[in-house]
Amino acid sequence: MITALDHIAIAVPDLQASIKRFMDDFGIALDGTEDVEAALTSTAFFSMEGTSIELVHPLDGQGPIAKYLEKKGGGIHHICFRSDDIDGDVERLKAKGYQFLSDAPKQGAHNSRVIFIHPKSCDGVLIEINQPAADH
Repeated sequence: MITALDHIAIAVPDLQASIKRFMDDFGIALDGTEDVEAALTSTAFFSMEGTSIELVHPLDGQGPIAKYLEKKGGGIHHICFRSDDIDGDVERLKAKGYQFLSDAPKQGAHNSRVIFIHPKSCDGVLIEINQPAADH
């Protein structure tokens, strides 16, 4: 079941400059950074009460975030809902006609399991569903 807003992801053309902005200008503490090889992204997380902001940047200039930045130049990339049963949520939403960008959840940041719903299924918004790893 969907349990919370997990994070809002922002695609950024310069990860270090964006990290500095969030820390220095907005006063938000950096939780850490992580390269997610499977998604070809470098990420930075900032916790906010009950949720977080994820900055996403292409790893080695490749992958879907690189294409997004070429088209749009940065901005809100997706919103992510936290799930306590991602397989059940995927099954339930597929039965309702939602289209996903992959057949099954994949590994995401923090060893979580993630899957994306096609924006055509959600009024043009890319939605991620994330089931955190048991130790996160």
